[in-house]
Amino acid sequence: MTILFTHEDCLDHNPGDEHPERPARLKAILSALDHADFAGLERRAAPLAERADIALVHAADFVDAILAAAPKHGRVMIDSDTLLSPGSDRAALRAAGAVVAAVEAVCAGEAKTAFCAVRPPGHHAEPERAMGFCLFNSIAVGAAVAVNRHGLSRIAIIDFDVHHGNGTEAITEGRPGWLYASSHQWPLYPGTGAAQHRGPHGNIVNATLPPGADSARFRSAFEERILPALDNFRPELLLISAGFDAHRSDPLAGLDLETEDFAWVTSALGDVAARHARGRVVSALEGGYDLQALADSAAAHVRALMASETKAR
Repeated sequence: MTILFTHEDCLDHNPGDEHPERPARLKAILSALDHADFAGLERRAAPLAERADIALVHAADFVDAILAAAPKHGRVMIDSDTLLSPGSDRAALRAAGAVVAAVEAVCAGEAKTAFCAVRPPGHHAEPERAMGFCLFNSIAVGAAVAVNRHGLSRIAIIDFDVHHGNGTEAITEGRPGWLYASSHQWPLYPGTGAAQHRGPHGNIVNATLPPGADSARFRSAFEERILPALDNFRPELLLISAGFDAHRSDPLAGLDLETEDFAWVTSALGDVAARHARGRVVSALEGGYDLQALADSAAAHVRALMASETKAR
């Protein structure tokens, strides 16, 4: 079984109608997942994350400051492109809570795979800094819960968003039981993610892609660098930062991927999970800003998760 975690509170984070990370993103995905192909999804409401869980990867004072900064009216700027609106605090708690609940469900054997259709995204959020549309690093929170609550010792986070997840890398590189593997356009915001950077424990794998890189380059990056690293690491759980802004239609970057590439990479990661992690995969939405490309790619991703769950039985 594949579980879909989402919550309407995630629509209340509203940086503005002209902002790329707008509520319409989540509406487009949920509309696509209303198709008959997804009748087999179990749908669950994302709970509010506990502050203590978020504080496993973020400084407690930072968590309190972000939650306190959400305004009653208007918007508050965290940086030039990261804003808080009324409801942003609960949306961020739902986003992290979804990943925690998904990790709990797959670790308890309730499902093999889960997709968290939530926002705001999280992979740019550093331990003490919100940035790049991101408030809390939800995928890292889920990884920490898997370790602290379920005793897992090898957690792999795979990030195919077009932008490097600097926050996830910063959190991961000091934890030798975690592996962070990212494919991303280089150079591009936020300027991190150099191919030669491995971190002090050698647990960082950055597969950089030049502007204009197509499906063949993307798939080669996984086949030559990321998938072998995962097999060598033998993760007990795979977590995916699922950004769909490497699609050729996306306005914020310059890669040339097709919808089918997201199905391919999801299937390949599902095969890794079947070999090493009892088929356990938790995925959470990151970027993707062309609404049609986002909806189509997320649907392809979830179809592949559902197919991987069937293969892992």
